[in-house]
Amino acid sequence: MLIKKIIYKIYEKMLENDVRRGIIPKHIAIIMDGNRRFADKYGYPRYLGHRYGAEKLVEVIQWCFELGIRIVTVYALSLENFYRRSKEELENLFKIFYEYSTRFMNDERIHKNKIRIKFIGRIDLLPPYIVKNFKRLEEITKNYKNYILNVAVCYSGREEILEAIRKICMDFKSNKISLDEIDEELFRKYLYMSDIPDPDMIIRTSGEERLSNFLLWQAAYSELYFCEAYWPEFRKIDLLRAIRTYQKRERRFGK
Repeated sequence: MLIKKIIYKIYEKMLENDVRRGIIPKHIAIIMDGNRRFADKYGYPRYLGHRYGAEKLVEVIQWCFELGIRIVTVYALSLENFYRRSKEELENLFKIFYEYSTRFMNDERIHKNKIRIKFIGRIDLLPPYIVKNFKRLEEITKNYKNYILNVAVCYSGREEILEAIRKICMDFKSNKISLDEIDEELFRKYLYMSDIPDPDMIIRTSGEERLSNFLLWQAAYSELYFCEAYWPEFRKIDLLRAIRTYQKRERRFGK
């Protein structure tokens, strides 16, 4: 077992050195899939799967920022699952959201590394005590500019686009914008992450190969990478392999 761990660490270091010689993506988005299946695999209660997943997020954020990835966007809860999951499972998720948002407020790494945290999605649907915590965390970190962590909660890519269209229609109706002004650049200003570049790469764990309504507008030219590991089992070498694959691809941006 010890020899296996040593070999693993040597391989991880070699892989990291190789990756650092290439182009590091500026923005990575992650669909953190497989918490419940991880729990089922080991016979754990499903809430433990989500808790292990939350702790894995803390770990992966650290890896990303150490590698020089300045923006990370994660899919924490889809709008569809907000409506479909049981009350018990949602309440367990709410506890985790509250606990980790509180923890981030007091985490020295957040403040030392100047990490701005932003929540995107239908946050208004969450219990008021969580909304209050999220807004407080956003306020505390709003002036940080070294790194950005976006957390998608009660998020739907289609709903984001529809919401943008509604706002554009309202501004057009009130003569704030003209029909000729409506283009991609203006449309972007109505999206949740209007001031943030689109993700260079989107990673999805658990072996599923679809976007599941995540960042539909922003993902137009993102490189996609699918990993077999359930999210709580995602390793640093999985992240490094994803980046290495990204480095070997030629980005064409629709050309």
